[in-house]
Amino acid sequence: MAGTVFESPFWGGLLCGLSKFYLKIIGWRRVGSLADIPRCVMIAAPHTSNWDAPIALAMAFAFRFKAHWLVKHTAFRWPFRGVMRWLGAIPIDRTKSTDVVTQMVEELKKRAELVLLIAPEGTRKKVTRWKTGFYHIACGAGVPLVLAFLDYARKEGGLGPILRPTGDFEADMAEILGFYATVTGRHPEKTGIVEIRSQ
Repeated sequence: MAGTVFESPFWGGLLCGLSKFYLKIIGWRRVGSLADIPRCVMIAAPHTSNWDAPIALAMAFAFRFKAHWLVKHTAFRWPFRGVMRWLGAIPIDRTKSTDVVTQMVEELKKRAELVLLIAPEGTRKKVTRWKTGFYHIACGAGVPLVLAFLDYARKEGGLGPILRPTGDFEADMAEILGFYATVTGRHPEKTGIVEIRSQ
């Protein structure tokens, strides 16, 4: 995947090895594979704990792909700018007339490789309605959705089914939510019944 450090035989191999070791000592197992998908939107769910981020990052390093995630452009200030870009952060300027979905559709279309990681819950708190921008980005850019997950009950994490959006929002979301209904977050009490709405 994109990202010099991930393509480097030495640094990429070192990060991969360290991440596999870290996952092993905390008792986590990797499942699934990304196959040959250079561009996609990756769903990250359920998101109920601050621990999700370091475990998910270790998973990405272990799989040797670079996931990109969205951050407000104002956060890209010295001395954090370089580190955030290295970790895959993409600046989003919410002051622009174009919305985030449009910005990300354009970003996916212009890049040869981009794995865009989105947590549809948008918060670690309990929600009953997912933000569905991830679905509209995938549809607009014509890329598949990869269902990534961290299951704390089984201590498994990785990459689940690959879904190519059909445009039938309700049917596709029912399939997505059906998969995540079998996944247990770190704080299950924060996982609510999700309503299916297009907006």
